[in-house]
Amino acid sequence: MTSVELPELSGKVALITGASRGIGHGIAEALVARGDRVCITGRNEDALKEAVEQLGADRVIGVAGKAHDEAHQALAVERAMEAFGRVDFLVNNAGTNPVFGPIADLDLNVARKVFETNVVSALGFAQRTWHAWQKDNGGAIVNIASVAGVSASPFIGAYGISKAAMINLTLQLAHEYAPKVRVNAIAPAVVKTRFAQALYEGREAEAAAAYPLGRLGVPSDIGGAAAFLTSEQSDWVTGQTLVVDGGIFLNAGVG
Repeated sequence: MTSVELPELSGKVALITGASRGIGHGIAEALVARGDRVCITGRNEDALKEAVEQLGADRVIGVAGKAHDEAHQALAVERAMEAFGRVDFLVNNAGTNPVFGPIADLDLNVARKVFETNVVSALGFAQRTWHAWQKDNGGAIVNIASVAGVSASPFIGAYGISKAAMINLTLQLAHEYAPKVRVNAIAPAVVKTRFAQALYEGREAEAAAAYPLGRLGVPSDIGGAAAFLTSEQSDWVTGQTLVVDGGIFLNAGVG
C-alpha cells in the first residue's frame, strides 16, 4: 500500500499497458493521483506486483502478460471490467525496441516482432476496450508514440517506423471512434527510463545539453500529458499527436 494519502475516487477507470515501470508507471501515478482506478499490465509478474503496491493496491490491479498476446489482451480488459465495472481510458504504452543498427541489415522477423508489440497490440487493446465499454459509454485513448515516429531515427529505424504507424493508427481510430471516444497520441523525446538507457547512459549531461530545456524527460512529464488528454480539459481534442520533447525539435536544421 502506498503511504501517500490518495484523493477521492473520480469514478473513472484506466487500463495502461506496459506500466510496471518507466513511462507507463509515470502515467499510472498521474491518473491515480487524481482519483482514477487503474489496471496496469506488464510482462514481469513480480515487477507488476511491486508496482501495484507502490501505486496503491486498493485502487490498482495488475495483469501480467505479453502485450501482443491476444489472450492477454482479452484477460486484461476482462479483469478491469470485473474489478471496476468500466474502462474509460486506454493508454497503449507497451513497446519494444530489441535492435540497434541500420534497417538495411534488419532481420525481418525482428521487424515483425516490433510491429506486433508496438502497433498490432495497440489496435487489439483499442478494439477490446471499445467493445467492452467505450462504444456505448465513451472515453479516451492515448497512444504512446515517439519523436522517432515523426523524423528519421538512425539505428532505431524499426522502432521509428512502428511509432509512425502508431501515429497513423491514432488518426484512424480517432476518425472511426468519434464522437464517443477521443483518440490522441504522445510523442516523447528521450525519457529517463530503463527502456531508453542506451540513448543516454554514461553521457547524460552531454545528451541533455542538446535540449533547449536543459534536461532529459522523466516519466512524470509524460504522465502529465496523458492526464490532460484523458481529462475534460481536452474534450475538443482528438486525432492529435502531442510532441513532448524538451524543445529538441527547435534545433532541427541548426548547425
